[in-house]
Amino acid sequence: MLAGLVAMGVVAALGLWAAGAADLPDNAFPRVVVATVVTAVGGALEMSGDAGELAATDAGLTVMPLSVTLTGALVIARGFLRPLRHRTVIGAPELAGWAGRIAVLWLLALVGTAFAARQTFEVPLGEGLLNDLGDLFGVTPRVGFTADVPLTVLFGLLWLAGVLVLALLASRRAPLPGGLPRLRTSVRPPAQAMVALLLAYVVVGVVVALVTAGTRGHPADTFAVLLLGLPNLAWPALTIGLGATWNGRVEGPFGLPMPQVLDEVLRTPDVSTVNVGTLAERDGRMWWLLVAAAVLVLAAGFLMVSRSPARAPAWLHAVRMAVALALTVLVVGLVGRISAHYGLSVLGIGDLGGGLSGRVFLRPRLWGAVGLALLWGLVAGFLGALLARWVGERSRSGRAGS
Repeated sequence: MLAGLVAMGVVAALGLWAAGAADLPDNAFPRVVVATVVTAVGGALEMSGDAGELAATDAGLTVMPLSVTLTGALVIARGFLRPLRHRTVIGAPELAGWAGRIAVLWLLALVGTAFAARQTFEVPLGEGLLNDLGDLFGVTPRVGFTADVPLTVLFGLLWLAGVLVLALLASRRAPLPGGLPRLRTSVRPPAQAMVALLLAYVVVGVVVALVTAGTRGHPADTFAVLLLGLPNLAWPALTIGLGATWNGRVEGPFGLPMPQVLDEVLRTPDVSTVNVGTLAERDGRMWWLLVAAAVLVLAAGFLMVSRSPARAPAWLHAVRMAVALALTVLVVGLVGRISAHYGLSVLGIGDLGGGLSGRVFLRPRLWGAVGLALLWGLVAGFLGALLARWVGERSRSGRAGS
């Protein structure tokens, strides 16, 4: 468990360093790393501003750095499953006790991390009228963040519970309590398929990012995205490939690291629509998102069927795949949304909506995405069953012929 927290801190530190956060004033880099870990496990940060009586500030941030989240989940899951991999049977009390010990250590780490995640920065006013007013009236705007300890502990424990349950369900070797035999055949294969699908999208994203860094330059920006938010781009790309729509906007001088085509779509006067069509209008290669979704979702369906009992009918595979994919898209929609804003005004100049202000948000049309995932899952599960049956018949005929 502690190894997972350390791994998250290392990945967050490297990503923030690549993004240039090591140059933050007031020796703030370590606390920003801690705050990144807090948000990666679902913790809440409260933004605050102080600019005196002559100025006003406003800030807010809601985003999970999913590269850090994924790193911690993989390391913690491995540590949780390692003592169980050579066991054939385990009782529910023993499993609950083992998970409870991990939860106690995690709770202590969460509390310490949450109390350490607090920092205040001076905000430069830049050049021009705002800077002159600041010098004249002695205005030094400051903005800071503080972790909400109770919410961080609550969501952090829920995150850990989700990681441990998913690890147990997606593992091929870990034993399940004797009273849960149906989970082996009805839940474990779809869970394994969905984990494989999400990891496949991350691997594809890594390859694309490395190629982009090698051909277009700016390697530091690329590695910042890789180490902080690659799943924030790769997993929404899965939903967009399924036909889902996201809404968002980027305004002001600030933004988040993202592909140029996405930034162009989001920088419009009104709320933008992000789907395969709007992305392909600016870059025709975006149609490959549809192809990637078709290939990888079908592969996930085949994987699920191949690890399920052979006697199950095709329609049952289709239903299980539909439910699993819909739940996966629901989770991606909830954890993948982004919202960030900052505003500053001095004597009313700036008005928290211009000058040094900025806003970024991206959120899915969630239930439409879930509905599309249900349809895709039904088709992929049914076709996966037919493909697995055909492969099995070819394999049997080949052995008979030899």
